Formats: sequence, structure tokens, C-alpha cells
Amino acid sequence: MSYLVNLQCYECGRFYDAGVIQTYCPVCQALLFARYDLDAVRRELDRDEFRSRPAGMWRWRELLPVHQSENMISLREGDTPLLRLPNLGSELGLSRLMVKDESLNPTGTFKARGLSAALSKAKELGVTKVIIPTAGNAGGAMAAYAARGGLKAHIVMPQDSPRANVEESRIAGATVVLIAGSITDAAGLAGEKARAEGWFDVSTFKEPYRVEGKKIMGYELAEEFGWTLPDVIIYPTGGGTGLVGMWKAFEEMEALGWLENSCRPRMVAVQSAGCAPVVKAFQEKLPCCDYWLDASTIASGLRVPKSFADRIILDDLRESNGNAVAVSDEAIIQAQKRLACMEGIFAAPEGAATLAALETLIRQGWVALDERIVLFNTGTGLKYIPAD
Repeated sequence: MSYLVNLQCYECGRFYDAGVIQTYCPVCQALLFARYDLDAVRRELDRDEFRSRPAGMWRWRELLPVHQSENMISLREGDTPLLRLPNLGSELGLSRLMVKDESLNPTGTFKARGLSAALSKAKELGVTKVIIPTAGNAGGAMAAYAARGGLKAHIVMPQDSPRANVEESRIAGATVVLIAGSITDAAGLAGEKARAEGWFDVSTFKEPYRVEGKKIMGYELAEEFGWTLPDVIIYPTGGGTGLVGMWKAFEEMEALGWLENSCRPRMVAVQSAGCAPVVKAFQEKLPCCDYWLDASTIASGLRVPKSFADRIILDDLRESNGNAVAVSDEAIIQAQKRLACMEGIFAAPEGAATLAALETLIRQGWVALDERIVLFNTGTGLKYIPAD
């Protein structure tokens, strides 16, 4: 089913066995990337065959890490729509503005992709209980996939996480612990419990497979653009799994010879002005991020003071000749209203932040008006409506 061969450390290049439970490189403390036999894929598979398969992320199963189909935990995630934004595009003077709307995934966000892949592989490797620190949406997704796959789930999230995330996690049977502090504090507590009690930690980038689910967004984009790629991708960046995953997908597709040209998109990381470690490091030409003190934003998914994969995110931005933009909460709110009023899309604050960033890039003259620009709405705004 899968052409997965092994795992490779991003930093030192050491290889690790994909047939046993792995976390991250014990030498470098860096992410392990799943590596596939791409020569065999190129010989044996036709890129256009994938379109004829039943819809969903797992139609790309040979390039995902699960070997046996019975271990695949799916709620039909993936194949979200790529929508033109004619009204906003006309107002902004952009002829080819689009949004990849991830709000149509199970549990209402793009987190479904990563947790489907990670929990499926965990199940295949014999894991029975999983733990995650989360700002909210990843917890809801993990709870749903754990329930479907028969795994125990334990979730640690900040007490100010959206109420919908707490309730969707609990109703799926997960144990939810709310703490004072940020997702970094939650990660510390989850890590301690994992080590003490044998839970498998599926924190962002601290296991190899969430990024594999997210990379399929890149395969879908290439297919939708006729095996070319857009000029610019504007992506809300907290942990950065999707940005890193798509860049990995573009690298794989180039190796497979599936792309009609080798021009990759310029990647733009969007953060909130109240928590912008990637933007600060990018602008200051630093190799990694400093911890962001007193992180605060209405976009809970962007309240990540320091990503475990900060070095990779910055490398990918620079390799793509990309950019990093911080926007205010006020700009996010206005962009959220504009997406809803002009295009009928009730975006999550994180997704709306991409429109606010685009307006900044237009003012700076960084994007051309005829470029193919894709915004990513990572979730539904319905999950952020305050409880009475």
C-alpha cells in the first residue's frame, strides 16, 4: 500500500527504522521526515490515476505512511475545494485569487489531515493511547480519530481555548485537561505524562507523520492546477506543519517528474502581531526563532510562542523566496467580515489572517496583480463563536 522506506533526520541526515515507534532524532532533537521509494513510485504509478480514485486524502495512499489498509483511520478528510474569490479579487485588482477552504474537513479544520495520518500509523505500530498538547483544533481532531480507531486520547489545552474545541474533544471520549498558560506550557505537561505513563505524544513535529497528512494539500493543489503550482501561497503559521508539509510535497513531486514545470510557489507565513516569532526571525535573518513572551491573539492556532520546527519553516520560506507577515487582531476581524460578506465564507481567524496579510503584500508591491495566489482558510469560524 505504501512506498515508505525509512525516516530521515532533517538536520543530520541519519536514517531511522519506520517499522518501529519513532519520535524525533535523538541526536539532533530535530524532525524526522518520512522517505519513500520515489524511483519505484515513478516507475509504477501514473499521476493521473489518482484522480479516478474515491475522493479523500487516502487516495494518495502510496505516498502516505500506512502499509495495511485496515490500519487506516479516516473520516473522509481531504479534497477540500479550491475556490475562486471573484468579488474580493475584483476589489483588490487581482485576476486569479483563490482560497483552499479547509473548513470542509471532518471536525471543521485542516487538523483532520495530520491526525488521520499520525493516528493511523500509530495504530499500525501498536500504539493504544495518545496524548496531545493543543491550542484547540488539533485536540478535537485527535479525539475524533482516536475514537474511530479505538485509541485512548488525552488532551492538554490552555483554559482559554475555544469552548467548541473542549466540548468536541470531550464528547468523543477524550480526557481533557485545561491549564493556565500557553500551548508551550501544555506541551511540557503532555511530555511529562507521556514519559511517565507511556502515552504516545503526537505533538506537532515531535512525531514524523502529522506532516505527511498535511503534505497532501500540496498534491491536491498541483492536481487542481493541472500539475503546475500557484505563484504564491499565503498560509497561517503557528506550528507550521502545513507549510513544511506542502514544501515537502513539492520536492517529492519534482523527484517524481510529475510537475509540468519546476517553478515552486513563493511561500508566505502569516502570524498575529501578538505572537509573531517566525516573522521576527525572518525579518532579522535569524536561523531560528526566539521564544515569544506574553503571546496573545484571538487566533488561538497562531498563539504558538515557538514552533519545534522553526528552523525548517524559516529554511522553506527563504528557499521559496517567500515572506513572513504579521497582522493585528483588528485586521483579522475585518478580513473575517470581508470574506463572509463578499464571498460567503465564514473563515476561522487564522484563515482570515491570510487575507489581511495579502492586503499588506499588495501595498508593499510584493505580489503582481496577475499572479495565481492561494489563501488557506484552515478552519470554520463557527468554532470560535463564544459560548453564552
